[in-house]
Formats: sequence, structure tokens, C-alpha cells
Amino acid sequence: MNILIADDENDIRNLVKISLEEYGYTVLTAKNGKDAWDIIKAENIHLAILDVMMPVMDGFNLLRKIREYSTIPVIFLTARADEMDKILGLGLGADDYLVKPFSIAELAARVSAHLRRSNEYLSQKEKAAASITYGNLSIDKDKCCVYKNGELIELGAKEYKMLLHFMEHPEKVFTKQQLYHAVWNEEYYFDDNTVMVHISRIRNRIEDDPQNPKYLKTIRGIGYKLHYTGERP
Repeated sequence: MNILIADDENDIRNLVKISLEEYGYTVLTAKNGKDAWDIIKAENIHLAILDVMMPVMDGFNLLRKIREYSTIPVIFLTARADEMDKILGLGLGADDYLVKPFSIAELAARVSAHLRRSNEYLSQKEKAAASITYGNLSIDKDKCCVYKNGELIELGAKEYKMLLHFMEHPEKVFTKQQLYHAVWNEEYYFDDNTVMVHISRIRNRIEDDPQNPKYLKTIRGIGYKLHYTGERP
């Protein structure tokens, strides 16, 4: 985990750097807000510890720029103990506000807690991005598996890719040319039954009654779309 400490006091920067490195973190330092902003843009920073009163760019303005760019945890470590400063810092998007003088053990505990919550949040986002659910169907994109009501459905590679394309764009109508290009990654130069055959195979797997589909609808004269008309789970 890479942590940035931005403070114009050399003693504070060095103390925090040495102490957090003992906890196993990699610590980068900056003596003003501009240098800190350059580091954040250039490096993969997981958490930032900022002073409020810094030259060139203060901590509040730095936080504003960070929040336009990133959702990393930000902890203010400052001598400004006024309640309005705390309210302003937290209102701008800081995750914590610690007043100097401070305990290194407490700072390390807060760093650990914010990193843990941040990692859990990112893991949930990644997990959600790796799966798609529509009606009673779900796709696990990591495993390339399709499920209906929680039961695995066997699909060929092309059928899987076509169904995934539909589920990533539910309710959208696709022509045969568009589907062919999306699945085969080639231009559709002639009208054959390739797309229709794969649509039929998908229906045979996912529909209760392929002759009366509740998922893959034919839009006459145009193409197909995924539009669920059954009961929602």
C-alpha cells in the first residue's frame, strides 16, 4: 500500500514516514500541496495524509482536486483544531480529521481502518462488475458461465458471447449485422442464417418455451432485443 504524507514540517513528514514504514507501508512525502498533487497524478496512491496549512496549495484545495480525480481515503493531520475547519474538511470529502499533537499508534490504526474499508468497497465493485443479472438470468464474466434461477446453462462460445452482448445492453434492438459484428468481429456481407441459428440455440437454453420467448424478442423487419416479460425474481 502506497501512502502519501503532505506536510510542510520536515519533522512531521519524517516521523510519519518512518513510523508507517515500520507497519509495512510504502510512504511518499511532499512538502506542499502542489508537490503532493503531482505525486497523486503520477503514482498509485492508496491513502493520503494531508496538513491543512501548506504553501503553494493548502490542504483544502488539494482535497478538492483529489476528489475530482480519485476516491482514495484522505486523512487530515493538522494543528487546526477549530470545529469549523473539521466540518469544512469532512464536507469537502475527507474521511478523517486528526489534530496535532497526535499519537502515531492512533494514526496507524486509522490508516489501517480506512484502507480496509476502501479495499472492501473496491472488492464489492469489482465483484459487481464481474457479474450481470437480468430477469432470472445471470452471467459470471470471470468464469464465462450462464445461470438461470441459479442453475448452470450450457452454451457454446458464440452463444455465450451473443447473450453477454444482449445482457450488457438490455432493451436495445440489434440488427443481424450488428450482432454478427459484435460476436464474430467481422463485417456482415451477406444474408444467411448464422445469426438466426445462434438466436434459436440460445432460446432453446434460456426460454421455458422457445416458441413463446420471454427473453429474446424478434423485432420484425429490424432484428432482436433482450426484453424480459416474465415474473421478476
